[in-house]
Amino acid sequence: MGMTIAEKIIARAAGVDTVRAGDIQTVTLDRLMSNDGTTHLTIDMYNNNLKHPRIQDVNKLVWIVDHNMPCDSPKTAGTHKKMRDFARAHGITFYEGEGVCHQVMMENHVCPGELIFGADSHTCAYGALGAFGTGVGCTDYLYAMVTGTSWLLVPETIRFNLTGKLPEGVYARDLILTIIGRIGANGANYMAMEFTGEGLHGLTMSDRISICNLCVEAGAKTALMEVDDVAMDYLTAHGRKPKACFSSDTDAHFAAVHDIDLSEIRPIVAKPHFVDSVVPAKECLGVKIDEAFLGSCNNGRIEDLRVGASIIRGKQVAPEVRFLVVPASRQVYQQAMAEGLLDIFMEAGAIVMNPNCSVCWGSCQGVIGEGETLISTGTRNFKGRAGHRDSFVYLASSATVTASAIRGEITTADLV
Repeated sequence: MGMTIAEKIIARAAGVDTVRAGDIQTVTLDRLMSNDGTTHLTIDMYNNNLKHPRIQDVNKLVWIVDHNMPCDSPKTAGTHKKMRDFARAHGITFYEGEGVCHQVMMENHVCPGELIFGADSHTCAYGALGAFGTGVGCTDYLYAMVTGTSWLLVPETIRFNLTGKLPEGVYARDLILTIIGRIGANGANYMAMEFTGEGLHGLTMSDRISICNLCVEAGAKTALMEVDDVAMDYLTAHGRKPKACFSSDTDAHFAAVHDIDLSEIRPIVAKPHFVDSVVPAKECLGVKIDEAFLGSCNNGRIEDLRVGASIIRGKQVAPEVRFLVVPASRQVYQQAMAEGLLDIFMEAGAIVMNPNCSVCWGSCQGVIGEGETLISTGTRNFKGRAGHRDSFVYLASSATVTASAIRGEITTADLV
């Protein structure tokens, strides 16, 4: 029997010819990413709990300050300093103020065929470049950091065959929210979600990152896409080469196969307080909002900002709405500035902010208060995710979020 992409990457990392779903393999990691959410805990364990602390290969480590950037309190300043000082002392690749960790990783580090642990659940975004990215806690991260290895239970794979083309005004964000709605928040628990088919080839890298990034919201261990010309062009443009390019064998076993016709996807909104609580955007028309957020590792790339700017050009943010526009990285920020997109947003009354996780993280910029409603391109809408536990978060595409900021209530781009 053949192997899936996930199985082939694990087999490569384990140094074996074949693996099967359900096997437990000892693997060598290609890269280890951590951000300011938990790195201070890793450092404390490294300094206080290890008899012989060491880093197996410092060149594999990438640390990124993004969740609270700039820091919002003396306590946060202390955790940032701890992270900064440790990285400098040990020669760890370190980014501060460069953007959201997954966007920074995609721009600078991820290569096809790699096995990457990230101390953040949305590490599955790296599957857009054919890498097996998965989130781990700080204890597992520390073990991999010290030994260069870890254990991994080989996951089953669910395959999604994409056909057709997304209609105008419909985006990859609508597609992945639709898929999560169909299979449910537990529909891919500890499974790899693999995307293939001729419909995939018509999706941009930004689209692909958006899709893979949210797969953890269906419980996925990782997300993976075949490496095609679009992925290779992105890799070449960023000065990197693949470790290995894998596709699933024709006789590989899949736990399930779903056929998705992209032409049937429509604008979607995920209602509070679950990502799989999805409905057509039209069913939420008229819901009053207090804040709108265009940004995050899911929808803060230049393509998303172009969509938002094209909708808000010549219009104004509703007087009662705070519209936060947060580019996902410094690179995206600079490109948006060069294209005049930031001017368009600011002239419309939006608040343009430095690259960071912002309100998606719910503890830094733009948190919402009791009874307030946010429409967001962020990753989650759980109770209290964006601020007060008695607030409400709706998830939608960059187009729907921008249109709603203009109207002051949830609406779609074709209605503004």
